[in-house]
Amino acid sequence: MLFNYGVLVSIELPFDPFPLISGSHQQTIIGSFFNLHSEPASATRFVHLPDGDKIALEITTPKNWEPTQMTVVMIHGLCGSHRSSYLIRLTKRLSLKGVRCVRFNMRGCGSGKGHARQIYHSGRSDDLWFALQELTRENPLSPIVIVGFSLGGHILLKMAGERNVQLSGGQVQQIIAISPPTDLFLSVQRLGSPSNLIYERYFLRMLRANVQFRHEFFEDLSPVVFPRKMSFYNFDEIYTAPQCGFAHAMDYYQKCSSHFLVPEIRVPCRILFAEDDPIICPSSLDRLLLPDVVTIYKTKKGGHLGYLATPKKNKSVRWMDHLLDEWISERGIL
Repeated sequence: MLFNYGVLVSIELPFDPFPLISGSHQQTIIGSFFNLHSEPASATRFVHLPDGDKIALEITTPKNWEPTQMTVVMIHGLCGSHRSSYLIRLTKRLSLKGVRCVRFNMRGCGSGKGHARQIYHSGRSDDLWFALQELTRENPLSPIVIVGFSLGGHILLKMAGERNVQLSGGQVQQIIAISPPTDLFLSVQRLGSPSNLIYERYFLRMLRANVQFRHEFFEDLSPVVFPRKMSFYNFDEIYTAPQCGFAHAMDYYQKCSSHFLVPEIRVPCRILFAEDDPIICPSSLDRLLLPDVVTIYKTKKGGHLGYLATPKKNKSVRWMDHLLDEWISERGIL
């Protein structure tokens, strides 16, 4: 296969925000943090990692699913799990079409809570690779599409760039990243800006709770004391970097950012950004030379994983869900 490189030109997609909630914060908070859907039935599958930790997959298999039919693997974002609203919605939507859906939990998340001594972080792309290997060994004829949201999208892009030769020509038919923080430092800066502190405080509250659980569950771990006032950067400097073997926060960001690896991707890849995203930097891939298998899409509005649209014929307010359905269906396997 030949890979042509050129200056990135993103494709602008038409997105009409729902009336009265067109602002980035409204889209983000209403669209991403509220969930009225019940969790679909699933079977828990643990993947054993080389360092002794385990991660959990929640697998929803339609009644008449055959091993030659599609599998869609989904990866949640920061402080999420298999219970994240966007994973639940997409699983319900696709399973009705006969697609097997695998919701991937990062270390210590969801049904894997208490099964991983190490924490998840932005660089743990190998965990996804090990899970993918398990799935392909069990069902070597099932075409796979992988969809990552926010941090999950970043980890997916990182894995695809690192494993480019191994993925090329294999079962993975397509990867899709929605709102990925490909340049970690730029996204941390955006998250810490005065207008976005509501998100930084939310994530820090969740991360502190995860740290507290980890150190109570694994009693031999040394206690950690955080300052009363702390930024996201401070958290990575105080906790993430030293716990995961990085010299400091900037060392962590530089070694784990995926934008260095996106040019190495060799499987069909779609990446979606909203230009008004308050949490991640949507311009982090601009000016890169990318292979023709990688396509960047942008919308003017949408916030972070929000994308609540004006309802149209046969489409609900969940514009992102419809788009993902179309992109996945285009593989011609559904």
